Amino acid sequence: MRKRNIHIQLWLYEKEAAHLSKLVKRSGLTQSTYLRHLINGVVPQDAPPPDYYAMMGELRSVGAILDRIAQQAQTRGLLDTERYDQGVELLNRAILNIIDAVVMPRKRE
Repeated sequence: MRKRNIHIQLWLYEKEAAHLSKLVKRSGLTQSTYLRHLINGVVPQDAPPPDYYAMMGELRSVGAILDRIAQQAQTRGLLDTERYDQGVELLNRAILNIIDAVVMPRKRE
């Protein structure tokens, strides 16, 4: 049985409907879910770009590499600075890619 059993019909101007559709599409939510969020005082954020999750996976991989290097350095009492510097460079590039993909497009709008 459906938990939500109250149906509400809403009439909009074309411009309002187009604006709502644009916001819903950008959020990645359904129209009903989007409106329920608004009713509950939550303004839905834009969905991340399609490659966001791939970038986050890349960040996790680089973080794991840096963690292994740090563990080895602690165990052996020395640090492979060349490997560590390479890992830090990978991490910095990944962060810049995420900033370009996620933060910059929103500022252009």
